[in-house]
Amino acid sequence: MNIQKATVLIVLAIASFTGAVALAQAVPLFRFIEQPGPHPVGLRVLEQYDYSRTFRSDVDALGKPFTGERARPLQTLVWYPAQKTSGRPMTVGDYGNLLATETSFDKPNMSSDWKEWIRAMTPTVKDPMWAVRDAPVVSGHYPVVIYAPSFGAMAWENADLCEYLASHGYVVIASPDMGSINREMTSDLTGVNTQARDISFLIGYAKTLPDTDTSKIAVVGFSWGGISNLFAAARDNRISALVALDGSMRYFPGLVKQAGDVHPDQMTIPLLFFTQGEISLENIERNHSSPNQLGPSVLNAWTHGDLITVHDLALTHTEHSSMYQRNEDVWKEYPQVRKGDYVREDGITGYAWICRYTLFFLDAYLKGDPAALSSLKKTPAQNGVPNHFMTVDFRPATGRPTTLRALQIETGQQGFDHVRDIYTAMKKQAPDFKPEESSLHSWAISLSDESHLSEAISVLKLEVHIYPDSGDAYDDLGQVYLLAGQKQLSIESYKKSLEKDPSNEDAKQKLSELGVIKPVIN
Repeated sequence: MNIQKATVLIVLAIASFTGAVALAQAVPLFRFIEQPGPHPVGLRVLEQYDYSRTFRSDVDALGKPFTGERARPLQTLVWYPAQKTSGRPMTVGDYGNLLATETSFDKPNMSSDWKEWIRAMTPTVKDPMWAVRDAPVVSGHYPVVIYAPSFGAMAWENADLCEYLASHGYVVIASPDMGSINREMTSDLTGVNTQARDISFLIGYAKTLPDTDTSKIAVVGFSWGGISNLFAAARDNRISALVALDGSMRYFPGLVKQAGDVHPDQMTIPLLFFTQGEISLENIERNHSSPNQLGPSVLNAWTHGDLITVHDLALTHTEHSSMYQRNEDVWKEYPQVRKGDYVREDGITGYAWICRYTLFFLDAYLKGDPAALSSLKKTPAQNGVPNHFMTVDFRPATGRPTTLRALQIETGQQGFDHVRDIYTAMKKQAPDFKPEESSLHSWAISLSDESHLSEAISVLKLEVHIYPDSGDAYDDLGQVYLLAGQKQLSIESYKKSLEKDPSNEDAKQKLSELGVIKPVIN
């Protein structure tokens, strides 16, 4: 797998406003300048499979039957708060060695492309990181962060950020970004859906860990991972916050449109979006020509969840990854794509502030820290950011989306006695809002099955309000009234059901059992 070619595929798609950065000989190599938090950091590397998906063909490259494991391999990296230990910390090279077992757990094999990647990192491969392999876990339960890598990238492309978050009390989990049937990611709907499923798989794995609090989960994604995390959050309600490091949700809205079930205008979770320095309207128009790039703006649609947009004025797209900044081959085009008169040293500073703002965001929304939320609302200068490095826009959520889920959430907060008033208010906001009758029925039956009878009655009363000619709705209401011991109201509802649908045999049977009408004798 050629990681540089894979990255270029995405970089070229958004042309000169995404890309690589180049070596300036007179400046230092990349170093992470943020200080660690209160916790030492441990790292576990697991070799696990998603048996719900097939990764390899039933025949090998020679056309012979494949005899190994065909399920999807997911090399899983877990950074976590650890006990202090005398163990040797990981080096950049140690992370690089993990490339040999990304997909072949039992047979290490470093491809020539990955060897070239490591060669390009030669000046920093011996540099120490923070994490100690398999350090003892410190007691406690910590929020979970899933890290979603960029297009075709390794799980540790932002190991500095992952270690930093773990040192501040988060369990961070990542796996490589791979295509649906081999190591090569594909820049299409299949590709993004595949990574989204990987994210949900890792969330399921997180629930098995003794040191996680899986009621608090965020997903941080860089580039391609910053569209896959959107898809995952749209389908997985365990995710309660998103971070996108110059995420592709901004550059490939056509994929969002094609998905059909990903609706940014209905999302209610907070989003922190980092975007590279200035991009001209001319570049956007010139390079957004494929169906994958044409569609409504995700960020403009994000109105029902808090949106914090950080404009990284000094950074190119690729500088949002610490390991890309360490790769000397990635810097060769920097003179052509750099922002203004910024230099490589500015990438080091800018990356540190990306990490700090990510921590502000996670502390605010996963840990409920008011000081962190206040920091997000301050100007960069008030937080100590050097001049000319970034601007920050904080756009608070307004209202709720007009969806059944939003109706359910608001009803759960205000009480089921208010469900009709809540619906009426949502109807004023969006006159076309009308939940499907079958959805209201399912909601009411679920409540009834769990013995929440008064709540079920409130929902069914809303159903008959929205669908006044539905005999089935009145029939359901009559049934729940009867379960609740409200015989007279049950009778009235069954009578209404018969008025709307004289052929309703269930209503006739129930009224006969209640002594209201004589049983029909065949």
